[in-house]
Amino acid sequence: MPQSTDSRSTQMVLGPENKLGLIRDTSIQPFAPKEETIVISLPAGLKNAVIEVNLSYQPRPGNVYLIHKVVRM
Repeated sequence: MPQSTDSRSTQMVLGPENKLGLIRDTSIQPFAPKEETIVISLPAGLKNAVIEVNLSYQPRPGNVYLIHKVVRM
């Protein structure tokens, strides 16, 4: 039995051979602490950098709600 067809035939179009096997969990669960480390390579000779991180919620295009903002120098 096909998992998903194009509704015109019985040929499987979205079967397991086309699905991604490894998916990174980027969700933020409520009340669950989550910490990620991101390494950014800076050009040689650069001594100072300003890093700004915004955590926002976007339920639909155009509606962006800022939840948290952090700026580090």
